[in-house]
Amino acid sequence: MAKEQQAVAQARKAFETGRSRPLEYRILQLKNLQRLFAERQKEISDAIKKDLNKSEMGVQLYETLGLEGEINLAIRKLKEWAAPRPVEKNLLILSDTVYIQPEPLGVVLIIGAWNYPWGVTVQPLIGAIAAGNAAVVKPSEVCVHTSKVMEELLPLYIDKELYPVVTGGVPETQELLRQRFDHIFYTGNSMVGKVIMEAAAKHLTPVTLELGGKSPCYIDKNCDISIACRRITWGKYTNCGQTCIAPDYILCEPSIQDRVIEEIKKSIKDFYTENPKTCPDYGRIINQRHFKRIMALVEDSTVAAGGDNDESDSFIAPIILRDVKPEAKVMQEEIFGPLLPILPVSGLDEAIKFINKGEKPLALYVFSGDEKVINRMRDETSSGGFLANDCLVHYSVASLPFGGVGNSGMGCYHGKFSFDQLSHLRGCLIKKLNMEGVNNMRYPPHTPKKLGWVRFLFLKTDGLGWVGKMVLLALLAVVAAVVLQKYLH
Repeated sequence: MAKEQQAVAQARKAFETGRSRPLEYRILQLKNLQRLFAERQKEISDAIKKDLNKSEMGVQLYETLGLEGEINLAIRKLKEWAAPRPVEKNLLILSDTVYIQPEPLGVVLIIGAWNYPWGVTVQPLIGAIAAGNAAVVKPSEVCVHTSKVMEELLPLYIDKELYPVVTGGVPETQELLRQRFDHIFYTGNSMVGKVIMEAAAKHLTPVTLELGGKSPCYIDKNCDISIACRRITWGKYTNCGQTCIAPDYILCEPSIQDRVIEEIKKSIKDFYTENPKTCPDYGRIINQRHFKRIMALVEDSTVAAGGDNDESDSFIAPIILRDVKPEAKVMQEEIFGPLLPILPVSGLDEAIKFINKGEKPLALYVFSGDEKVINRMRDETSSGGFLANDCLVHYSVASLPFGGVGNSGMGCYHGKFSFDQLSHLRGCLIKKLNMEGVNNMRYPPHTPKKLGWVRFLFLKTDGLGWVGKMVLLALLAVVAAVVLQKYLH
């Protein structure tokens, strides 16, 4: 039996013991995960430094701090999330107990990505643990050092039978996808997302796909351009542009293009010094394959600023491209690197039209002080998330669902959304074996009189308050008693 099969079988067997179900055990596992980040921050940071040249402060700011917050939230709210959820009732079931009961799905496969290797792998794991599932964790093999550290550390802190880690490349992932899971959670690109979905379809396994796309950024000419460009620079060049919700390109009127370029250049210098290569806060491209892919995207566009690069070090300094045409290479795929194309448009109408011609993005950004501009951009487009006057920060808000739409993904997570995404929300109705006379109206023979009662109770009592419904219920009970007495005699 292949190691992938063994891991899944082991997780299934552990789940079937029932030990992941009690809330106390889930909380214990979450606290152990919390302890991992407190005790092993150096090993985590060192590995990510080797993979992506992130600084220790950067690792905490963009990876582990958010995870610690998610764990704290899950521990604090788990009892509330897992409790039966009462629902509104109609008069026919007013005396019944009706609720939604979240229950574990079973064994979840989590396939992580390399750009934020702990963040996007462990965040869904937190949801899986909180929801009472077992989970097979597959970190990205592209982040070689981090994958190894994850494989070593996770089994030391959380139940290694319930939450096994499987490492390896494409063959190992393919073998995992041949196994049966109760949910698959994948973070990555849309091309692989289609492969995941196809594999899942063979077992009718539901999927959450956190993908990406070309996230547009529109700058209104009347906004504070200096502040807008500072925030866009941060959102674009963080992690060397290797962020799924980074602003992919800028749309603005030609009259402000030069100003936008100058303000972004100024912010790049403020953030990363005149020599980003020696700046501890500026990362590296993950590998040489991606380095070559990114540099090839520049070929048919005009460089307005930047361009320094070193293939041996996987280094590309921040690049700004001006007067970019829609047919340019850089506009044909998600950039996922430190290139920022600027496409001149005549105004808001053309920007909206251009955005709507493409696939629905994972995020959409608009910078404007005019509420009408913001509202039009929101109401006349579609995207996974929508931000006005900032970038990236919605990812850190646990009370917002994070996920794509259309080509940028399906399903969502973070906070309670992770718990619900990885739970089966089971509809429950508990009825007593009395008041049988009330049910007479649903039993054959069906008559106009019975239908009239059902119609009244279903459709005509929505506007009644609680007192009104109780009075009607009392009347119904009397009618039921009379009907039952007649039936018995």
